[in-house]
Amino acid sequence: MHAPGSATVIDIVTLKAACSECTLRGLCLPLGLGADDMRALEGIIKCHRRLSKGEFLYRVGDPFRALFAVRSGSTKTCEIAADGSVQITGFHLPGELLGIDAISSEQHPCDVVALETTEICELPFGKLEAMARELPGLQHQLFRLMSREIMQEEAQLLMLGRMKAEERLAAFLLSFSRRYQNLGHSPTDLRLPMSRQDLGDYLGLALETVSRLFSHFQEEKLITVQGRSIKLLNMVRLKDVTEQAIAHQNVRV
Repeated sequence: MHAPGSATVIDIVTLKAACSECTLRGLCLPLGLGADDMRALEGIIKCHRRLSKGEFLYRVGDPFRALFAVRSGSTKTCEIAADGSVQITGFHLPGELLGIDAISSEQHPCDVVALETTEICELPFGKLEAMARELPGLQHQLFRLMSREIMQEEAQLLMLGRMKAEERLAAFLLSFSRRYQNLGHSPTDLRLPMSRQDLGDYLGLALETVSRLFSHFQEEKLITVQGRSIKLLNMVRLKDVTEQAIAHQNVRV
């Protein structure tokens, strides 16, 4: 784990880009809002925060006061298992929300750590909740994002519960590809912000297994690897790997 550090608050005048001008508006809360509603949402954004690599956005047990949207960079979410080990439960890219899982308990159930220099938009939840009651479009978008969070958790449970090692890595690469494409990037030219160790922790695989699988996928001409840059060469075959796993799951059920 990285040593804890507090986020630095950056002057909103120099860093803030209005929601109406943000390139992530189609992924984040402003989706579907009119111009007046957009200005109202801009008015409750408390500040932009810049995190250095390894800094914490919040820690397990911190009181829930706001949702956070990744504006640039990336983060990972971590939980502490009963045996004291760290379990990585997710990676978040620009346009994705953090903190939804704390709404019910009003306490954050996980740590959020920056994987690289990361900018965060902070949305105080009390103000956001009140605004959502007045703006059906914003309320619908909140529900949509909560649904996406649940679907991602279900996908991870399937991956960790029934998929073999190579199926887990193939499913992760395809999922990351879709998210990368949503950001306007190439779906085949990926840059993974996480370390191999972090990826292994997330997939429930040893570091050696992750390295072996990357080498195997390269030998099979499914991907090429150069550091953290991954090029997907044969997405059809990667999909075949994951679809076979899902078919086996359905047969067992």
